[in-house]
Amino acid sequence: MKKKWIHSLLLVTAVALFTAGCGNNNEASGSGSDSSGQESKTLRISFNPGPYSDQFKNGVAPYLEKKGYTITYKEFTDGIQPNVAVANGEIDANVFQHSLYLQSINEREKIDLVGVVQVPTPPMGLYSKKHTSLDEVSDGDQINLPNEPVNMLRALNVLKDVGWITLKDNIDPLQTSLADITSNPHKLKFIATEPAQGPRALEDVDYAAIQGNFAVSNNIKLTTALQLENMTDPFTNVVAVDSKNKDAQFVKDIIEGYHSAEFQEYIKSKPDYEGYRLPSYFKQ
Repeated sequence: MKKKWIHSLLLVTAVALFTAGCGNNNEASGSGSDSSGQESKTLRISFNPGPYSDQFKNGVAPYLEKKGYTITYKEFTDGIQPNVAVANGEIDANVFQHSLYLQSINEREKIDLVGVVQVPTPPMGLYSKKHTSLDEVSDGDQINLPNEPVNMLRALNVLKDVGWITLKDNIDPLQTSLADITSNPHKLKFIATEPAQGPRALEDVDYAAIQGNFAVSNNIKLTTALQLENMTDPFTNVVAVDSKNKDAQFVKDIIEGYHSAEFQEYIKSKPDYEGYRLPSYFKQ
């Protein structure tokens, strides 16, 4: 009789432990139900300084919250950590980069992230606090450029478009350097710094090629640029996720949020987004 009682006690304890273990797994996955019976899900997403956080919080998050998502936000100031964090599963998605930059980080860090939807993106621009016209360029002027190869290529193309330099043909975006300049008739002096330093460099140089997100986050209006880049698809920013999640439901829901009429109306109704390159899914 005593053996049977001990056996029953052990069985009940085992069932209780198994049930508790299942409960912990469910909690970690972020799934469950709220008081209304609607499934609740947690989405972890990160941004870098710039307009993409506001775009998401005001135009996409309300759409996702109606579908039962709880959203947590994280901010980074560099381009490596947010991608590694997605690859490690610490966050689900990030929004701050174009596909060529993403490709370069994938190769550098040996990770496999993919862009799943384009977002409205401010173009790179050529700015100056010392000059009011491109015609004022003089021999020996100092030009600040991003030091990342793919974004340096964007800056060099802007300078090419205004006629200040010429470039080699078929430059590899992932290997771009100042050595790709084939002529520099004004003997311009190039200072390559971290992209985020561009707005600060404006005080010290004659001209600075500044990425749109850093211009916006430093209250530099796109309309004050002396020249904006002719932005092409590879340089339009994307929502990035780990490739293994590209078909996951949360990714489909994020895409739906950006494609929604509510998001498009939000972007089009705000003068702040004047000059942005809009993705092809926007109704023109």
